[in-house]
Formats: sequence, C-alpha cells, structure tokens
Amino acid sequence: MTQATSAPIERLNPKQRYSPVVVANSTVYIAGQVSRDTRLDVAGQTADILAQLDSLLASAGIDKRRLVQATIWLSDMNSAAAMNSVWDGWVAPRNAPARACVESKLAPGYLVEIAATAVL
Repeated sequence: MTQATSAPIERLNPKQRYSPVVVANSTVYIAGQVSRDTRLDVAGQTADILAQLDSLLASAGIDKRRLVQATIWLSDMNSAAAMNSVWDGWVAPRNAPARACVESKLAPGYLVEIAATAVL
C-alpha cells in the first residue's frame, strides 16, 4: 500500500485549545476573534477585531485583499448598522469576501465575533 503524502499544516501561535491562524493547502483559516476590550460599543469592538484580523493576516504574509470568506456573529442584530459602518470602511474596495452575519448569544461582554478565511 502506498502512503499518500500530505500537504503541510502550519499553526501560527497555537494555544492549548485552538490556533489563531492555521495555514493548509494555500488556505488561511482565522479563528473567531473578539474584542480585547469589552467596555467598547459594537463599533469599537468591531474596529478592535478588524485590527486583530489585519495583524493575523500579516502573520500569514497576506492582507485583507486575500479574504474570501467572513462569518460575523452579533449579540444583537439591531447593532448590525453600527458594525457595518466600521466593516464598510475597513474592507478592501472591490475585494469584499463572501460573508454571513447572524445573531448569536456570545460570552458576556462580547458584542461581535468575526472568523475569516483567506488564500495565500
């Protein structure tokens, strides 16, 4: 029996429970990110998360123009306009990823969480 060779999987800054960034088969998977400051409103938390995404994408050697998918969870869909006002100013023109945005119960204090996928 011939053993198949596998493409390498690179986990950037892995933690015990998860890896913030995983690179496999030219795809960059970014774990769900939440704000570092839960005192911020939804726009502030969104801005903080997007700054984290910029940093995580850079750690994989790419930027937001390489995003192909994003999933956004909001604790309250009534805050979608505030989140979108920050998102729309951040997303690379003519490079918006496929996106889903849903309401979900988040951990206390968190108003938004974003996970993303990009390509190298």
